[in-house]
Amino acid sequence: MTQNDSRLLRAELLSFDADPGDDDTPAPGSVTHHPDGALWLENGRIRAVGDYATLAPDLPPGLEVIDHRGKLITPGFIDSHVHYVQLEIMASYGRQLLDWLNDYTFPEEQQFASREHAEALSEAFLDEMLRVGTTTAQVFCSSHPVSVDAFFAASQRRGLCMLAGKVLMDRHAPEGLTDDTLGGIRDSERLIGDWHGKGRLGYSLTPRFAPTSTRAQLDATGALLRNDSSLWLQTHLAENTGELDWVAELFPGSRDYLAVYEASGLVGPRSTFAHGIHLDRGMRARLAERGANLAFCPSSNLFLGSGLFDRQAAREMGLGVTYASDVGGGTDLSGLATLKAAYQVGQLRGQPLTAWQGFFGLTLGNARALSLSDRIGRLAPGMDADFVVLDPAATPLLARRTARCRTLAETLFALMMLGDDRSVAETWANGCLQHRREAATWANFSPTPRPGAG
Repeated sequence: MTQNDSRLLRAELLSFDADPGDDDTPAPGSVTHHPDGALWLENGRIRAVGDYATLAPDLPPGLEVIDHRGKLITPGFIDSHVHYVQLEIMASYGRQLLDWLNDYTFPEEQQFASREHAEALSEAFLDEMLRVGTTTAQVFCSSHPVSVDAFFAASQRRGLCMLAGKVLMDRHAPEGLTDDTLGGIRDSERLIGDWHGKGRLGYSLTPRFAPTSTRAQLDATGALLRNDSSLWLQTHLAENTGELDWVAELFPGSRDYLAVYEASGLVGPRSTFAHGIHLDRGMRARLAERGANLAFCPSSNLFLGSGLFDRQAAREMGLGVTYASDVGGGTDLSGLATLKAAYQVGQLRGQPLTAWQGFFGLTLGNARALSLSDRIGRLAPGMDADFVVLDPAATPLLARRTARCRTLAETLFALMMLGDDRSVAETWANGCLQHRREAATWANFSPTPRPGAG
């Protein structure tokens, strides 16, 4: 998009202004919906949003109008926890967490010492994310600084809003992945100086998890976080019962897993703890008090047999819950697939996930938890123009189902259950078209009209 470029997209628009709650009907004032809407873009931002009939008379002559009637535009999807360096080990035969790390993850991540490999995988990962409608993610790189440089450079070229960081590990990992305790901190400081706050990029301090960092490394990471409140922090917490036992052995003076991080000052409003399955009420309360969030990674939790996340227990404590793909322990990068798995986990716990709550979580909910809601997560004037164009008739089966939907909630739920990368017609970020789905080969398919449809 050139500096003075401007265009308008006409489609059904959906955005959230607040948490819709867990009821089948969203809370009043939480949803903005325009069945025939207009999204006006200018210089990478949203200039205006509203009903097309209302905005049309005020549009300047010659403004390009992209007609997406029959499709649904929502804010771009946000993934709160994902390992880009694990892209090529997705769908490796299942192991539980600690075996997974040793058998697949650690050997794979050692390849990222190569700049060429890191650059190639950064591009491939971003292609995949945009193909599934994800415009922002909080990303684990490897322990090699070059893996971070490559990822941020690729993201900056595309104008993307991305958070990422170098993994910190000074023990219990192969020699090709461990860093010197203070050397890893120095690497992080250099990367922060080079990339944090540059364009739409932000730096997340990234100790992998407590077992692979000494107390000295965790303390030094906490010092960095205290010295710059604009930084983010991402790590893992209570994913697997074997992991809990290991942490108890390594940190015998800590009352529980969370206390290991608390002692180093790593728990705060910009801290994301991935998984958080095996927590008690007190740990959830302490996380909530400090404004931290848990990244719910349902497809990974099911694939690795880690357990069933208790979303309701977290919400009752006022603890932020975000949605994430994880990968490669996860089985899909798609936010829609993440919501499908989250619904299934919820059903097993007696906590059904509504479509309203799911789409809120992927957009404004994740943006708020990551302290990014001033820039992304809503379709509103002044916000960055990051959004996804969804096609409710992207496949023959989805078209048949949505043709029978009588409400927006039904259509959203069908997208959650049946949607995939084919449902993403276009992905836009920073006001630029980043991905367009190739034309479907079954374009002449005509679903049976739903009862009562004109």
